[in-house]
Parts: sequence; C-alpha cells; structure tokens
Amino acid sequence: MLAPVGISLEELQLAARNHGLPLETLRHDVTPIGLHYLLIHFDIPQVDARTWRLAVDGLVERSLSLTLEELKERPARTLAVTLECAGNGRALLSPHIPNQPWLLEAVGTAEWTGTPLAPLLEEAGVQHAAVEVVFTGLDRGVQGDVEHDYARSLPLADALRDEVLLAYAINGQPLPPQHGFPLRLVVPGWYGMTHVKWLRSITAVGKPFDGWQQAVAYRLNEDTPVPRMLPRSLLVPPGIPDFLTRERRLSAGPCLLEGRAWSGHGPIERVEVSVDGGRSWGDATLGEPASEFAWRGWSFRWDATLGEHVLACRATDASGRTQPDEGEWNEGGYCNNAVQRVRVVVTY
Repeated sequence: MLAPVGISLEELQLAARNHGLPLETLRHDVTPIGLHYLLIHFDIPQVDARTWRLAVDGLVERSLSLTLEELKERPARTLAVTLECAGNGRALLSPHIPNQPWLLEAVGTAEWTGTPLAPLLEEAGVQHAAVEVVFTGLDRGVQGDVEHDYARSLPLADALRDEVLLAYAINGQPLPPQHGFPLRLVVPGWYGMTHVKWLRSITAVGKPFDGWQQAVAYRLNEDTPVPRMLPRSLLVPPGIPDFLTRERRLSAGPCLLEGRAWSGHGPIERVEVSVDGGRSWGDATLGEPASEFAWRGWSFRWDATLGEHVLACRATDASGRTQPDEGEWNEGGYCNNAVQRVRVVVTY
C-alpha cells in the first residue's frame, strides 16, 4: 500500500469530523452504530421532530406533508444494507486529490428500518411528465463556491424500486443525529452520497436535476456520473498491529483469514486470496449475506510461514466485474476499488 502524501490541515480537519470502520470490526455481520463509517458534508442540522415535516411535491397529483409519526404508522420494512463512500480509497491514488482522505475504511453494514418509498410516491400520484425524483436534506453549506442544500436525484424507475426506504431507525434504534435524524433515504446498491440524510423534501421533476451534488460532484469525468457500488473485498488484518505503522505481527502456523465483500452490481460470487502479493491466488469459502444488499463474509485458511508476506483479496460479482490491481485516477478520487494489500511479518 502506497503512503498518502501531502495531507493538508484542511483534510485533517475533515478526517477529524468523519470516521471510517476499524477493519478488525469487519467480523460483525451488522456494524455497531458507533463503528459504521460516517461522512458529513456540511453541519449536522438541529431538528425538532415535533415540528419537522416531510414534503412530497413537484409533478404530483397530490402534494403531501407528513410528520415522523405518520411515517412510522405506514408499513415498515427492515433491510440489511452495505453502504460505502464513493471516495473510499481516494487517499491511495496518485497524484494526490485534496478531499476527505479515505484509505479503505469508509464502509459499514446496518439494519435500516423505515417505510418503502414507492407506495408514498404512488399515493402522491407522480405525473407522467416526471423523469426524476429529487431528495433534499436540511444540511446546507458551500462547496465549489456554490451555496446550496445537499440534494441528489434518482431516475423515477430507480426511486420506485421495492428496496428503496425512508429510514427512521438503524439497528433497531432511532436514527442518531449524525446518521440523519429524523429521516434519511436508503438506496441499496448505491454509493453513500445517494442516501440523503436529514431529509426534508421529495420532489418529482420533469428534467434531469442539475444541483451541484448531482451535476458537478460525484462524477468520474464530465460525462460519467459515479455508478453503483463496484465490487470490493476487505480483509480483517490478522495478528497484532504496531501502534504507529499498523504493520501486522503474527506467529507461524495455521491462520484463518477473514473478510467481507460486496457490490452494487449483483451478489458476490467469488473471493480470491493471495498470500504472496498477488503472484498466486486461491478461492476463499463464502458465507451467506444477511440480505441481497449486504456484504458477504468469506474465510481462507493459511499456514503462515516465517518471514514477510503481503496478503491480498479480490472480489468478483454476478455481473462478472472483478477488482483491478490498481485504481483508475479521476479528479474526485471516486470508485478506487483496487485490491487491498496487507503487509504482515510472521516472527515466531
């Protein structure tokens, strides 16, 4: 793994506000709330649930204004979903990209409880002229010298998918402020920027949304938006770490390597593991995911021998997509799903 260079004080400030998943906690099928990765673009808004309302408007036959309690009275669904930041792996790309300096830990899997979005849109009566649905949060700030509310859109067909939720609980608990209280969008299979937090309005529109977070941010290039989550596998670092370098130390002998793999393009069908830096690969044993939208556990038995080793893992999904050896650079540092490598020293 190359060391990120040129981290600025501004980026360290972002890193202090946001946090990733400690990789050793990949052992949990469902990530504890406080360990789930977190990215907050602007400020956490202060919301009074007694006065908060969700507006459903735009190209609809009937505009709606719903309280949190009214949403909770609607049919509910709980779904285990893996969320990953589109910038996961950004700090490992070269040349350096000034932004939230993620390494590999911007991921988590939670059980989200809420009401499905599609029946709400059907109740409002989305008009035939609508092509997208815009989701706007209460968080406001400046990015790219543009002051705006955080907002993202989905094509109407994607917004009507059965698995899209308006979530008010995580792991059986009410949403905490940092995760979008009182209501957030959950769109399984999509990178985290899509899951708008502190939701205040849902608006059907008749042309593609051109808000800053949609038309300028989260694009691989001018013509290509960030796609659904690409396949990725992460390894639980074995042994014990050096405090500063995080280099792993372990003893010789049988060692069970474990990890998780996921993709937004279909189920994970294969995970391969290398103990020699990628020169040779063996198939891992796959576990069963908590849902079709949750990561899949895997394990691989290794007889660790004395010396230095570079462990690696790579995932392949049902669409045939496989992790590359190296990530492709882009100005935003998005979608770097390059193979993870972990250096270990077997000492005794």
